[in-house]
Amino acid sequence: MKNQRIIVEDHEHRVLQFRPRNAPAGAADAARPQPGAPTPPTPIRRKPVEDLLLPAESPEDFRHRMLANGAALLFTVALLAFGFWLATSIADMRRAQDCILSGRHNCAPVAASQG
Repeated sequence: MKNQRIIVEDHEHRVLQFRPRNAPAGAADAARPQPGAPTPPTPIRRKPVEDLLLPAESPEDFRHRMLANGAALLFTVALLAFGFWLATSIADMRRAQDCILSGRHNCAPVAASQG
């Protein structure tokens, strides 16, 4: 299969001018630069958004969050332990099944007793 390149001409590209939400509707059209003319840098106006500001945290919220984090950690550890146990038991069953299917007779592990 032959690689094909897509040839895009310059007249197919267009830069869209976005205006801020609080700007009047005709402000972006009046200040639109002519094609090929350098655009002046726009000043960056930043103001904090009140909805995103976090209130001061109370001690009860901190305690609740730490308890929730501890519970999540315990759940994660329990889930990992269960997964490890499941993987080892499946591997043991597979080894025993492979041993039996190969025709051997002494496939069960024998516990050595001291006494």
